[in-house]
Amino acid sequence: MAEILIVRSKVKGLVKKKKMNMGADAAEALSREVANMVNRAAERAKANRRSTIKGRDI
Repeated sequence: MAEILIVRSKVKGLVKKKKMNMGADAAEALSREVANMVNRAAERAKANRRSTIKGRDI
């Protein structure tokens, strides 16, 4: 299992508000997606000669 980058309880709370259940593997999958987004945003910031990721990079 990789490092979890999200707050599982917060995500689970949002899922519950949607009257849904969250599978055990959902937090890991979401965390991988967050890591991918950060990696893509970092590449975009670097391409624009910045060392700061901004909202527009995501």
